[in-house]
Amino acid sequence: MIKNLTIVSVCLIFLFSCQTTQIEEKKEVEKKPEKSPYAEKLAQFKKIDMELDFTDFSPSEREVLHKLGLVAQILDRVYLKQVSINNESVRDEIEASNDPFKNEALELFDLHFGPWDTLDNNKPFYGSAEKPKGVGVYPEDLTKEEFNSWLTAHPEDAEAFKSLYTVIIREGELLKAVPYSQFYAKEIEEVAVLLDEASEVSENASLKKFLKMRAESFRTDSYRDSEMAWMDLDGRIEVAIGPYEVYTDELMGMKAFFEVFITIRNPDESAKLDKYKGSLGDLERNLPIPDEHKNLNRGSESPLAVVDQVLGGGDCKPGVQTIAFNLPNDEYVREQKGSKKVMLKNVMKAKYQAILDPMANFILDENQRPLLDFEYFFLEVLFHEMSHGLGPGSIVKDGVKTTVSACLQETYSKIEEGKADIMGMYNLFYLMDKGELPKEDKQKLMTTYFAGLFRSMRFGIHEAHGAGAAFQYQYLLEKEAFSYQSEKGNFIIDFEKMEKAATDLVRDICMIQALGDYQASADFLAKYAVEAPEVKAVVAKMDKIPVDIKPIYPQL
Repeated sequence: MIKNLTIVSVCLIFLFSCQTTQIEEKKEVEKKPEKSPYAEKLAQFKKIDMELDFTDFSPSEREVLHKLGLVAQILDRVYLKQVSINNESVRDEIEASNDPFKNEALELFDLHFGPWDTLDNNKPFYGSAEKPKGVGVYPEDLTKEEFNSWLTAHPEDAEAFKSLYTVIIREGELLKAVPYSQFYAKEIEEVAVLLDEASEVSENASLKKFLKMRAESFRTDSYRDSEMAWMDLDGRIEVAIGPYEVYTDELMGMKAFFEVFITIRNPDESAKLDKYKGSLGDLERNLPIPDEHKNLNRGSESPLAVVDQVLGGGDCKPGVQTIAFNLPNDEYVREQKGSKKVMLKNVMKAKYQAILDPMANFILDENQRPLLDFEYFFLEVLFHEMSHGLGPGSIVKDGVKTTVSACLQETYSKIEEGKADIMGMYNLFYLMDKGELPKEDKQKLMTTYFAGLFRSMRFGIHEAHGAGAAFQYQYLLEKEAFSYQSEKGNFIIDFEKMEKAATDLVRDICMIQALGDYQASADFLAKYAVEAPEVKAVVAKMDKIPVDIKPIYPQL
C-alpha cells in the first residue's frame, strides 16, 4: 500500500514537473520576439557581389594581392581598437550572450566596427554606452578643455600630443602620448613584415619601392617619404595603406586612422581623365576669393586613377562605403607633388544604380528627373576629390605658419567635405564655360549634384559628408536655388539661382578656411548643418531604398 502511494506520488510530481516545464517553455516562446531588432538596420545596406577578373594576373601579382589582403585584415583589428579600446571585449560579450539574434548583432557590429550605428548619430544598438568623442585614441573621459589646458601647462608635449600618429593615455594623474608603433606594436610589426614580403615578390619597380618604404613608415611613424613614393606608383595594382583620415576623431579632429584600399587600375578609363590634370592651376586662379588667399604654390602633379576596388580595410569599411579618395593629406607632400585622385568606379556604379537613381523619383520634379546622369555623378565625384587639393591649405595665422585643419580642429572635416562638393560643381561650371565640357549640360550637372546631397544627408549630420551636404542644402535654400513643392512632396531647381549661389558658397567657405577662423566655422555649421523637416519627410518615403551598399569581394 505504501509502495503504491509512493509510486502515485512520484507520478504526480513528474506530471506536475512536466506541465511546469511546458508552461515555462511556452512563456519563453512567447517572450522571444518574432523579428530581429537588428533586421531593419541591416536592411539599410544592400549586399552586392563585386565581380572581378584575375585570370590574366601573374603569379607575383596574385601573391602581392594576397599579402595585401592579409594586411587589410590586420588593420581591421587595429582600427577596431582605434574606434574603442573596449570593442574586442564587447564583441566577445555579444558572441557569448543568449541573444537569439546574436548573429545579426555580430553582423551589425562588424559592419559598423563597434556597437554604435554610424548611420544614426552613433547611437548604441547594443548596450547603452555612448560613443566617446575621442573614441579609442584618447582616454574616454578626456575633454577638449583638459587636452588644451595640458598643452598650455606643458608646451614641451605639443608636438607629440598633436601628432597624427600618437594615442593619448593616462598614467596616474599625467597624460602621455604613445606612438602608434608602440601602442599597436604587435599588429604594426605584422603589417610591416607582410609589406616587406610583398615588396620582395612584386615585379613592379614603383610598387616594390613604395611597399618597402611603407613598411619602414609603420615601424617609425614617419610617413612623409613613403607618401612621396606613393605619388609615383605606376602599375596595375594601386594600393593606399596607412593612417590617413581624421574624421573618426570627433574630440580634436587630429588623430589619423588606419585604412587600406586595394584596387586594380583601369588604364583606358584613367587615360580619359588626363585632360583634367593640367587644369588645377587654372581652377585655383578661378576661385572667387582674393589672390592672397589662393594656394598657387601647391604641387602641380595630379595623378588621376580610375580603378576597381578589390578589398578595403579599416577606416574605409564601416557603414558608408568610400567611392573615391584624394591622398595624401600631408600638406608638405601636396605642396611638393600635389595629390592623387582615385575613383573606385565599380563601387560608384553600384551605388548609383542601387541608390541614387531610384532616389531621384522621390526628390526631383518629374520634369527635371530625366536630367539625372551617371556621367555627371562620376565627374562630380572626380572634381570633389580634385577640389580637396584646391583652396587654402597651408596658411599663416597670427604670424605663424599652420594649416587649415589645425585651425578648424573638429569642425574641419565637415567644412572640408562640403567645400569639396560645392567647389566640384563650381569647377565643372568653369570647364563648361571654357568649352572643355558641353555648356548645355549644366542642368544635368546641377540636377545630379542636387540629388546627390540627399544621398549624403541620409548618412546623418554627425558624419562629415552628411553634415557637409546638409549645410549646402540649407545655404542654397536660403539663396532660393531650389524650392520644396509641398503639394507634390518633391523639389524643383532654379538653375540660374543655383549657379550664382554655388559661387557665393565657395567664397564663404574658402574665406573661413583662409582665415583659419574656428569660431566662424563652428557658427556656420551650427546655422546651416541642420536637418530640415522637408528633407526628413522626403527621406522617410525612401525607406525601401538602401542607404548604402555592403560590397562582397572575392577571396584574394
